[in-house]
This record gives sequence, C-alpha cells and structure tokens, in this order.
Amino acid sequence: MTRGRLHHVELWVPSLARAERSWGWLLASLGYAEHQRWAAGVSWILDGTYVVVEQSPALAADTHDRTAPGLNHLAFHAGSRDDVDRLVEQAADHKWALLFADRHPYAGGADHYAAYLEDEDGYEVELVAG
Repeated sequence: MTRGRLHHVELWVPSLARAERSWGWLLASLGYAEHQRWAAGVSWILDGTYVVVEQSPALAADTHDRTAPGLNHLAFHAGSRDDVDRLVEQAADHKWALLFADRHPYAGGADHYAAYLEDEDGYEVELVAG
C-alpha cells in the first residue's frame, strides 16, 4: 500500500437503513463493492480504501450537522461530466438532494464541474467530474 493513502472513512449514522439506501446506492454507482457487514453496520471497498456506515450504540447525538466542527463532506472522483449528470438524475430516488442548485454544476467555481448532494441525515458528498 502507498504510505499516506486513505485507508478508510467511518461514518456514524442515526439510521443504518437510511444510510444503506443512500450510501449503498452511491458507492455501488462509483464502483465500490460491499466489503463487510455486521448487525450495526456495513462497508464498501474500492482499490483498498473502504467506507463504513455504522449505527453505533455509542452515538452521542442523533443528527449530523455538516456546518459544525467535524466532517463537512466527502469528495469522490465520479467520472465524466455525463457520469456526474447521470448520478444527479438518479440521486433523488435514493434520498439525496442537490445542494446549490442555482449554481449547479459550477458551485465549486467556473472550472470545477461537480455535484453537491446531501442525504436525508445531512451528510454531504461532492461528485467531481474529470
């Protein structure tokens, strides 16, 4: 493995069922495969990096606030502009909402083609073309 490469990200979620509906679809669409499953969680892996969602009994709160200190969003390479557009078209069916719709797909700047999505629990992803 390459030193410094991200190994995994673990998101504690208030509802495993909701996370599987949104994150499971998105990660599978990006090429991740289910990696592990246990009563409180599931993970998906791509090229040795994996993403975990877990409904931990140790949660201190039942909501995520991306504008509070901590994780704001995860950004993924999403393929071509057509790939990003296709994901945006399908996102609502999996409980993702488009953020910054008035500036989409250039909310990150004139030279940055991307979609910013938020799931029903407040987690944000950025899907970057190119």
